[in-house]
Amino acid sequence: MAGGKSSSFLSSCFSKRKSMPSHESPSSEPLLQQKDAITVQRRKNGWKAVPYILGNESIIKMATYGLQTNFMVYLVREYHMDQVSAANILNIWTGVYCLLTVVGASVADIYLGKFLTIALASLASLLGMVTITMSAFVPQLRPPPCILDGQKHLVQCVSNTKTQLGCLLAGLSLLAIGTGGIAPCSTPFSVDQFDSTTVEGRKSVHCFLNWYYASSTVIMLINQTLVVYIQDSVSWALGFGIPTLLMSSVIPLFLAGSKIYHHVKPEGTTFISFAQVLVAAYTKRHLKLHNDERVCGVFLDVSSDGNLVLFKHSLTTKFSSLKKAALVVDDDLKDDGSCANPWRLCSIQQVEEVICFMKILPIWASGCICFMTSSQEGTFVVSQALKMDRHIGPNFEMPAGSIKVMSLITLCLCIPLYNRVLQPALRKITNHENGITTLQRIGLGYLFSILFAVVAGLVEQQRRASALSQASADGVAPMSVFWLFPQLMFLGMVELFGFVGHIELYNKEFPEKMRSIGNSLIYLCIAGATYLSTLIVSIVYSVTGKHGEPNWLDNDINAGRLDYFFILIAALGVLNFAYFWYCARGYTYTSSVKAVESKETDILV
Repeated sequence: MAGGKSSSFLSSCFSKRKSMPSHESPSSEPLLQQKDAITVQRRKNGWKAVPYILGNESIIKMATYGLQTNFMVYLVREYHMDQVSAANILNIWTGVYCLLTVVGASVADIYLGKFLTIALASLASLLGMVTITMSAFVPQLRPPPCILDGQKHLVQCVSNTKTQLGCLLAGLSLLAIGTGGIAPCSTPFSVDQFDSTTVEGRKSVHCFLNWYYASSTVIMLINQTLVVYIQDSVSWALGFGIPTLLMSSVIPLFLAGSKIYHHVKPEGTTFISFAQVLVAAYTKRHLKLHNDERVCGVFLDVSSDGNLVLFKHSLTTKFSSLKKAALVVDDDLKDDGSCANPWRLCSIQQVEEVICFMKILPIWASGCICFMTSSQEGTFVVSQALKMDRHIGPNFEMPAGSIKVMSLITLCLCIPLYNRVLQPALRKITNHENGITTLQRIGLGYLFSILFAVVAGLVEQQRRASALSQASADGVAPMSVFWLFPQLMFLGMVELFGFVGHIELYNKEFPEKMRSIGNSLIYLCIAGATYLSTLIVSIVYSVTGKHGEPNWLDNDINAGRLDYFFILIAALGVLNFAYFWYCARGYTYTSSVKAVESKETDILV
């Protein structure tokens, strides 16, 4: 059989290598010294490099989140668009930049590296923000103001021209390109600054991810309050101009930190490597693996380019059929021991990377349903707030769109509490370096998403009953908007545990050269959750409201049954949690070991 032939062939190959003169087999000691130097650099500069990276991303997030928060108002007021057209432009832009994260991640991991990708994407974002700011600053780049009569009733509005719309879309396109490059690379680039092969490094990564999300929360708070106020009450040009000026100042600071960054070099075409594994495994599908998969001479384990490898995946027992791609048979190796055809023979590390990607996909899919709850915050939760008493004191009424501040405040309070109090206490109980495992953290996030939907349904039931019995003329229930705080608190917990857990999983499980691609899965998950929410809303709207029953999602929230919709979301969450529990139960974490490879050492394992 092929196994016997390969064993004799490999024995002769191995004996040839052992008989080589010593001067032809260079020592790995210089590479070990290089590895130790990089480890020392990471321990010394890890936290020093993070402010440069996060400062750049935070300001660009301010621009991006600022658009998502209030840009629809800008399109309706200044460009005289109807709400459907404005919503479509905003949704398409959001979907495009989420999809572009895959392109940006691929470019970073395969060709340019994370640093150069972030630098170029930052310039694209700056150009996009300059273009959008100019549309608000230069009157010729937007339609003239609408004409009102003496009673401030609308008389005439001139629609935007093709040139004006083209200028606006050009700015949005540049900003989408920039966001698509920065979003999937900033977190992995920050994680690269720490040595994830040590306990100290892994704790630093875990702590960084918590504070990373805390900084994002602060940025969203600023957008929901200060930036929106400036745009609405002062000037759109100033509201867009401030993030633009800040962006122009942080990009040089990001570039100035280049000397202290640890750079992980891109390592070729990842997707082609995946394809090679699948083709090689299919070609050798009739071969049988040895009973002991660690028998010397069975699998090829050679670096494709002889570069230094800081860590490598240990062998797993899953997807064993894919490991046939690394089986060495006759004529797979050249006389010098190198691979003859990469489409017939792959290294075992290539196979393990494919396995790593495949085993994460089911966990990723479960996130789409969990994060669907976050999509309700900007839609139906706002609808609830519109029909509740939003007064804070006698003279101030909270804008319904600012209701998200409640979940953001929860995050700001709970992130340091979790990081400084709860996590150390859990660490003493579980003896786990992070207190709980990453999948346990994600699972808690999923449970909080179910609690959000259940509580939202119960609150809506009470709000609707109050509105029907005691509503004012405009249908507003005599019920304080702060009754929404419990469900929004649970929504904040979804982000703290579920969302941050997904970020942590992708950055820990994927190898260094694939971290940007892994991080782009977050944004694909958000896009999937958004589209799934839209699909469910469309189905519920078309199915309910027949046979004299009210439509669950009626335009009049008091006439509809929004509470039933929230209970439906909770039921889907329960099914999703059961699916996640099944997937997580059989999941094995990828363990990494430090390794130094060259073409002349340890070719076969």
